[in-house]
Amino acid sequence: MNIYNKLNPDAIPYDDVILEKGQTTFLVIKWNAEKLGDPPSEQQLQDLFNEVEQYYSEYAVNRRKEYPPMADYLDGIVKGDQAQIQKYIDDCLAVKQKYPKP
Repeated sequence: MNIYNKLNPDAIPYDDVILEKGQTTFLVIKWNAEKLGDPPSEQQLQDLFNEVEQYYSEYAVNRRKEYPPMADYLDGIVKGDQAQIQKYIDDCLAVKQKYPKP
């Protein structure tokens, strides 16, 4: 996940400025208001932090590792193979059950 693109695709990271919040490390970005417009609000930054935290949480990482490839699902759609589509769905549901949201 590229959080800079979520803020703005033209945001430029500063490699030498790092902040820490708990066990999380943040890279500071340079915000060019002339090019990018107004900087994000405190609430937008908090929402982004929550989204990133969720993305990297243990259950989500485990799910991403074990989900079947989406190509299997798309292949089933292209071929009109309902059994293959259902297998993909069942495999995904099994992973979700194995790694439930906290």
